Parts: sequence; structure tokens; C-alpha cells
Amino acid sequence: MAKIIVVGSSSVDLVVTAARRPGAGETVLGEGFVTVPGGKGANQAVAASRLGAEVTMIGRVGDDLYGQEILNNFKRNKVSIEYVEPVTHLASGTAHIVLAEGDNSIVVVPAANNEVTPAYLAKSKDAFREADILLIQQEIPEDTVAYVGELCREMQLPLLLNPAPARPLTEEMIANATYLTPNEHEAKVLFPGLSLSEALRRYPNKLFITEGSRGVRYFDGEQEVLVPSYKVDAVDTTGAGDTFNAAFAVALAEGKPIRECVRFANRAASLSVTKFGAQGGMPIRREVEEQMQDEEARHIE
Repeated sequence: MAKIIVVGSSSVDLVVTAARRPGAGETVLGEGFVTVPGGKGANQAVAASRLGAEVTMIGRVGDDLYGQEILNNFKRNKVSIEYVEPVTHLASGTAHIVLAEGDNSIVVVPAANNEVTPAYLAKSKDAFREADILLIQQEIPEDTVAYVGELCREMQLPLLLNPAPARPLTEEMIANATYLTPNEHEAKVLFPGLSLSEALRRYPNKLFITEGSRGVRYFDGEQEVLVPSYKVDAVDTTGAGDTFNAAFAVALAEGKPIRECVRFANRAASLSVTKFGAQGGMPIRREVEEQMQDEEARHIE
């Protein structure tokens, strides 16, 4: 069983569905409202656990009802919360999501997630020694992400950095990351002045750019490779990127070839958008493998 550490954010998502999103100064009537577990770190931890990994989450929540809901959700999904401590002076993180016109718009309030500091991470270094790979995002302080990069380099622990939300990265941080998985928008923030193809060639088998319905693109050292996505009827795209990153980390930790890792992650992400909620559609391992086997059988026929 792959052992994965996820360092990142946990939140409760407050989700509104509407026929269309409002413009500036405009009010529209919504069609529904629900609260569901979220946060990029929590999403990736839950997805990795459902895909068969042994997952340890490192993060913070508020000492409030939302915080208790977040912790209970981790327990239900068999994610270790030994290193998820409540803070009393801040609320739990929240994300405010509008689902409209087949896509989502999100405002994130980090709150307790800002307390995932280097000092807090230093207390959990023992967990790093047991892991096969570490997965991190950017809904926590920038200096924490940099600190984790340094730790992973020192411990020779593979680091998958999902640079979302987008912000510029230092060359040192890029060097410390074993794998980088931005989407197209994030890649343009990370590599200003470079085309996507130029960026890919600069970082062979390290930079993987997700392109939504087209798939995932990377440079294998000889040529640019596009691993196509799977066609599905999307219900809710929230959490698709988190599912991709979790599945990619699981496959990498299991030692699969790069292209197979991307295929596995694409299939998991495609299944995640067929149900409502960032975590609601995240598949279990058997579902992903059955879909991939069916695809291979059809290809042989």
C-alpha cells in the first residue's frame, strides 16, 4: 500500500447552484445550496485514500462545528488526522462556490489554514520518513510550501506540487519539486514569457500541464506527449483537479510508468465530475480499474 502525506488546506465548501453566475452588481436567483467537505488538501487526501493509499493529512482546522465536521469526514474516509490540530483563535477555512453554466467559480477564505506554518510542520517531520511521496498545494502560506520543499530535498522524499491557486514560484522551489501539475492558467503564471511547449521542454518528466477536456501534456525527454482525457457527462467539475493529483500521486508511489500514471489519474478525474461535490464523486480504486479494463477490452475488440 502506497504511503502518502498530504500537506494542505481543509475547509467546508458552501456551494450555490444557479443557471448562470451574476455579473458585477447583479443579483440572480439560485437553484440550490449545500455545504460539503472541501479544501484542496483535504480533497486530495480523501481521493488518495479512496484510491487505496495509506494517507496522513497535515493541516489545521478551527475549534468550531465546521472543524469537527472536517475531522469526522477524514475519519470516515480513513485518513490519519494525527497531525491535524484545531486552533482556537481562527475559524475553519471555507470555500464559497458558484456552480453555473457547466463550470465553477470559487472564493476561498483560508482562516485556520494560515496556521499551517513551518513551525507547525517541523513537529511532524517523523511522518515524512515513512512516506513514499508528499503531495502539497498552495492554499497554505507560501513559506510553508518552501519549507516542505527543503525538507523533501533533504530527506530525498518525492514531492508532487500542485501549484494552485497560482502564484509565482522560485527556481529553488521548482527544483525541489519532483513533479509539478499546473493547469494552463497556472502554467502561464509560473512561466511568464514562455509558451507552454517551451516550459514543458525545460522540465521533462517533471512538468505536467492539465488541459481540461483535452487531457494532460508533458515532455518525455524526446517528444511532447498528450494523454487524452475521457469523455463524460459532467455534473460538477469541482474537485476534478484534486482527484487527478491524488491519483497521480498514488500511481507514482506505486512505481507505475509515467504515462500509465497520467492515464490512471485522468480516468479517476473523469469519474469525479459525474457526481455532485468536490469529494462526492471521488471514485474508489475498483471503479477506476474497472473503467480502464473496459476501455482496454474495447480497444482490443
